[in-house]
Amino acid sequence: MMKKLYLVSLGCTKNLVDSEVMLGRLKDYTLSDTVEDADVIIVNSCGFIDSAKEESLRTVFELHSQRKEGSLLVMAGCLSERYKEELQKELIEVDLFTGVGDYAKIDQLIKEKRSSFTPQVYLIQNEERVITNSTYSAYIKLSEGCNQQCSFCSIPLFKGKLQSRPLELVVDEVKRLIDKGFKDFTFISQDSSSYLRDQGEKEGLIKLIEALEKLDLFTARILYLYPSTTSLDLIDAIASSSKVVNYFDMPLQHISNSMLKVMRRGVDQDKILTLLERMRTVPGSFLRTAFIVGHPQEEQKDFLELKKFLERFEFDRVTLFEYSAEEGTKAYLLPQIPQEIKQERLEILEEVAKRKVLESLEKEKEIEVYLDGKSKESDLLFSARKTLWAPEIDGEVLINQTLTNDLEVGGVYKVRISEIVGEDKLLGTLTSRIA
Repeated sequence: MMKKLYLVSLGCTKNLVDSEVMLGRLKDYTLSDTVEDADVIIVNSCGFIDSAKEESLRTVFELHSQRKEGSLLVMAGCLSERYKEELQKELIEVDLFTGVGDYAKIDQLIKEKRSSFTPQVYLIQNEERVITNSTYSAYIKLSEGCNQQCSFCSIPLFKGKLQSRPLELVVDEVKRLIDKGFKDFTFISQDSSSYLRDQGEKEGLIKLIEALEKLDLFTARILYLYPSTTSLDLIDAIASSSKVVNYFDMPLQHISNSMLKVMRRGVDQDKILTLLERMRTVPGSFLRTAFIVGHPQEEQKDFLELKKFLERFEFDRVTLFEYSAEEGTKAYLLPQIPQEIKQERLEILEEVAKRKVLESLEKEKEIEVYLDGKSKESDLLFSARKTLWAPEIDGEVLINQTLTNDLEVGGVYKVRISEIVGEDKLLGTLTSRIA
């Protein structure tokens, strides 16, 4: 009888890719829907900010309380790497610890029942991944680590400097997935616009876009562009591509020049505005960003400048983070803003961000979508995603009526929108199949 595996992937989509690599190494196990039946339990942890750390630890404790006698509980990933000494001493619930350099040898470590922290972060080669959550859409990791020196970010502390995957490996992975029926790809990394800069190539993403043009895929998008390393040429390359959609995801973190300097973003407001204005002129463009609220030395005037900017500019999606003080970062040593002020500022901007999403959704009249199957909300509804949108984060299109019986998960359809449901969902009628 095959042993059973239960895996929880926490944090970002980059973590999800690493989890899929581990699943690829553990094909001798059958996946279990419940922790109680599992022989091996893996928590791929996140160590980015306080809330993510707390979720990772809470998950470990919950799974430990439910697991059967004799099972093996493994803690992998970023939190395990970042606090390896402390966790191995104090987290007696865990049987085996691994870090960010050990994903491809997880099968060996489990067999030998030993912990491991390889000094260098693991960079995907040609491993077979088990793609989760979709039969047509996949994430592709471009690089590991980051060369930026943002004051608030702990990622370089445990992921190290930028290491780009060779372009040939990335393209080969996409080709293999196309052969398996995948047609929608989302490219991710800590700083995607720096892709290949560690290999002497300043415009690595343009090289990637040129390579994708030759492949038989339907859509692709690039997440996590960094303001200081994004060029107008890159924006134009995305705009002119027939494969890469006009999706611009650029976490800005702030707009006040004084705060951009404190945050060590390596860019000023003028450069940011130049980039945004070019992006917004691209036909059918979609702009996603993120801001940090309550960073040390953020004065009221800085916050009000950010609020005014957010109200004025037409973003389609906005993610907001309350500043989290992370050990080892530059901002950790600065005088901290009181919690109640951070929370108040966050709540104010959250209301503005909700209006931005609503304004963006109100523009949607007739759109192209990928069909994802039955909706989790009701068996009477189908779930879909606009082909421009990134999976999971940009919203859902609910289908309550269809004018065709040619329905297939991953198929591309035209949908006529009738109304907005909740904060980020659209409701509409599926009118015809496109691809």
